[in-house]
Parts: sequence; structure tokens; C-alpha cells
Amino acid sequence: MKFKSINKIHQGKFITRYNIDYETVSGRGKTYEMISRNPNITDYDDLRGGRVDAVVMILHDESNEQILLSREFRMATGEWVYNFPAGLIDSGEDAASAAERELREETGLKLTRIDEIWFESYSAVGFSNEKNIVIEGMASGEIKPSDSEMEEIEAYWYTKAEIRALLKVARFAARTQAYCVLWSREQK
Repeated sequence: MKFKSINKIHQGKFITRYNIDYETVSGRGKTYEMISRNPNITDYDDLRGGRVDAVVMILHDESNEQILLSREFRMATGEWVYNFPAGLIDSGEDAASAAERELREETGLKLTRIDEIWFESYSAVGFSNEKNIVIEGMASGEIKPSDSEMEEIEAYWYTKAEIRALLKVARFAARTQAYCVLWSREQK
């Protein structure tokens, strides 16, 4: 495929819609629609580059027997969806400090240990170039309601057996579902 151009179609408050024009290997012109957190993409380098937008947290309790999931009402689906706690990285923050802040805001918990920070990944490669950093670690404290009235988020700790049962009846974000399937099958 050969990149031709990118054009801004709509500027929203949090995302920007673009059309990417390219040529297929057979020489046919094609337009691909996408959204981005970057409001200033003008060329191929901007499309591929850019900062990491968000942090995703895969967190276990102190016993390492439970995993933390958020149940959140997502307007884009019109229903409650299970996901890992996550949020945007604010200007001046690194992934670890964003994780600490987002975890506290959404769950009331404290990020007590970071075991691994994974390399950048994409949220939804089918229509966005939004990049994430995944932090795996441990959280502790008492779960409290989200401090944002703009989001409906409920956090809970789940055992492997509870996750296996939930996977059969509840909607998940794809990355969360994939991880939970594998984690819930692990033997001690």
C-alpha cells in the first residue's frame, strides 16, 4: 500500500476524524476512515508517530489471587462493559503517574507495586492510532466509587473462578477478555 494523503474531517473535543487516502498494491485508490487523539496529523510520519495517549492497568490484589476489573457504562455500546482500569495520560505525566492517578480516581485504590511496564500497543487498530502503555502490578486498599460524575464506573476484585463464570455471560473489552481467559486458566 502507498500512502497518498491525510485530511482532517472533524475536530471533536477528545478525538479527531481523518480520511487517509492510499493506493492499493493493484494501483486502486482507497480512502480509510480513522479517529485519533492527535488533532494535528498532516503526514505519514505524524500518523505513525506521536505520544502514548493512555495507560491500561492489569492489577492483582496482595495475595495474587484476584484481578481488578472495572464495570463501566460505555456510551459507544449503550451497555455495561468489563475492562481493566484505564485512562488518558495528562500532559506532563508519565505512564506510572497516570496509572496512580487514574486508579485512585476510578477505584479509590492505591497502586502499590509495578511489576512490568509493557511496550506501547494500540487500542483499536481497525479505526484508531490511539496508543496505550500497559502496566502490570498490584493494588491495595478499599474500593470506593469513582470520583467522576462524567463516568459510570464500578470496580471489583475477581477470582479465577468468578472470571470464568463472568466470561460466559458478560461483555468485555477485547484485550481484557483475552487476558482474563488466559489468566483464569493458569494453574498455581
